[in-house]
Amino acid sequence: MQIAIVGAGIVGAATAHELAIDGHDVTVFEQRSAAAEEASFANAGLLSPALLIPWAAPSLEGGLRRQLWGAQATLRLAGGAGRTDLAWLWQWRRAARSPNAPATLAALARLGQYSLARTRQAAADMGMDAETSRGTLLLLRTAQEQARLEPALQALREAGVAVNAVDADTARLIEPGLGPELPLAGALHTPEGESGNCRLFAQMLRYAAQERGARFLFQSRVQAVGSAPTSLRIAGDAAGAVRRFDAVVLCAGTATAALLRPLGAALPLKALHGYSISAPVRDECHAPQGAIVDPHHRVTITRQGQRVRVAGGAELGQGGSEAEPEHHAPTLQKLYHTLSGWFPGGAQLSSAQVQVWRGARPMLPDGAPVIGPSGMPGVWVNAGHGAAGWAQACGSARVVADLLAQREPEVDVQALAMRRF
Repeated sequence: MQIAIVGAGIVGAATAHELAIDGHDVTVFEQRSAAAEEASFANAGLLSPALLIPWAAPSLEGGLRRQLWGAQATLRLAGGAGRTDLAWLWQWRRAARSPNAPATLAALARLGQYSLARTRQAAADMGMDAETSRGTLLLLRTAQEQARLEPALQALREAGVAVNAVDADTARLIEPGLGPELPLAGALHTPEGESGNCRLFAQMLRYAAQERGARFLFQSRVQAVGSAPTSLRIAGDAAGAVRRFDAVVLCAGTATAALLRPLGAALPLKALHGYSISAPVRDECHAPQGAIVDPHHRVTITRQGQRVRVAGGAELGQGGSEAEPEHHAPTLQKLYHTLSGWFPGGAQLSSAQVQVWRGARPMLPDGAPVIGPSGMPGVWVNAGHGAAGWAQACGSARVVADLLAQREPEVDVQALAMRRF
């Protein structure tokens, strides 16, 4: 089949790789000049388990009022937020209370497990390492925090994920660099969790796909998608010109909704912007060894080779222009404070090599992606992975490849179908 993929982030690169493995004629259209230049550029880098990644499951995030107001508010309305953002917030609130939430959590847990295995297989096949580190430690300041996470823990256990409750002393044995000042009641440890450089892995997948014949066309902005016949219209082509394919897979992040809208498909996809700070390791003994999640502040800390990355924050609204986004100083201060609090002296935060980044997490109200047919002939969707893009990319890519080949996927993703919207 001749298949077009729109978007060359981690999800698009993974989809191109899986479809190329199956022998399809694959062309990837990307509006940027390189792979993984947007949401995949400097994200948290967490792989698994996806349900423990902050913002991956709105049903675990607490009430909307708690998120938007008060001293510990973790979601804010940035400049440019409007009616559609407020409407999305209400959908998000309803999704957290939906009777379908347990099924969604279960599907995400299964997909995360499956995707981690596919990611490791792809890395082994390519013979390369994306600065990965093993083990994820979710820090608990109080016993109540674990109780709030119980639905996710149950879903993970049913999916076969090992999650071990450990006391504070054991947590500090796992991560010797943890500072003694912040309160620590215990932790949840997932030995099979991973973290690493998502952008590097996306580039690795791109080259592996190209070796199998896939083509990547950069600085190629898709203006419209057609169905029956399946086609794309690319900016800069002659007026009225279309490029025809047997299938189109939309992996374009937040742009996916805009491309589907003229076809009559409404997808409530929004950019939930977050921040990351990457800094060189200062002292190996005080730096994190794996991935750390602080659920209290919705902050993650990951080790990526000789760098430490702290990520967090959630904003609805553009917040300035695309060329000059407005950084929210209090959010950045929280990230600096969280990193230096948990790992004092572990990173060179005053170094000229410190990188501050603000990027979008393409999210749907229930926190889960859409994987599969769009409902329009020939048009498929693999988008809306939010904060768990890398954790779900390789698994969701294989599911799409199997569905296109009319094979039964190895993992059940019916709860993640387009029809739920």
